[in-house]
Amino acid sequence: MSSRNNQQRLANPGTSDVNSETPTSNNNNQLSFSVPTEFVELPSKGLYYPEDHPLHGIETVEIKHMTAKEEDILASESLIRKGVAIDRMLQSLLIDDNLKVNDLLVGDRNALTVAARITGYGADYHTRVNCPACGEPQEFQFDLDERTTRGAAFSPDELEGKIEGVSFTKNGTFLVELPKSGHTVELKMLTGKDEEKLEKFQKQKAKMSDGLNSILTDTLKSIVTSVSGVTERSQINNFVENMPAVDSRYLRGVYQKLVPNIDMTQDFSCKKCHHTQALEVPVTTDFFWPGQ
Repeated sequence: MSSRNNQQRLANPGTSDVNSETPTSNNNNQLSFSVPTEFVELPSKGLYYPEDHPLHGIETVEIKHMTAKEEDILASESLIRKGVAIDRMLQSLLIDDNLKVNDLLVGDRNALTVAARITGYGADYHTRVNCPACGEPQEFQFDLDERTTRGAAFSPDELEGKIEGVSFTKNGTFLVELPKSGHTVELKMLTGKDEEKLEKFQKQKAKMSDGLNSILTDTLKSIVTSVSGVTERSQINNFVENMPAVDSRYLRGVYQKLVPNIDMTQDFSCKKCHHTQALEVPVTTDFFWPGQ
């Protein structure tokens, strides 16, 4: 994650444009401030977006550092209740107006979320966790600068031979040959919009009397775009529900190998029982609403 200043990006040396957003020589606005920006590396490297997407082939995204404006967004009770406060905050930070947060791949969105948190409150993240062994709640400090990329973003050439029976399409999707049924399934990477729909659907199903948890099949329905050339949604859903377990497990495994994300696991040691384990950094209310 590299940093730059808007003054360098917007100002044209040698000009005297009075409409410039940077301070002028006569100091009409002595409190003017150029908000610095960051270039955030995308786990996907822009490889998994279709050709008509603004991030196709783009490896980094420029965001502004958080300001009081973004804190107002995060503090909005209305946005918090709707569950969109973080999305609105991220949208406010994006330099490129053509980019929409919900159209980003989940891993890329996560990378921007962590980068935004670091610009606003630093890399030290203090929160409470429960020991996986003894259950003891305790304060723990995570270092967000220690994040790494998890999963590989393969170019078409790199993918060849990496995973048997998997090929890349120009639309940023993957063709996967299933071992049991022999069908060729086309997969896409989940976006923020897809994840939001999936979460809402799961909440609706949880209210039903049978209480059946169908997260595995619902996720597969979200990522499968065609089966052996068939794109009709009802047929795809029916295939997913009746897919041999061997194919289902294989497809999920391939997806996990392909999906690029940031690795947020860090070593934890319990102060009570001294149990050690790698823990996923929890995104609790402390993440963007740290105690002051």
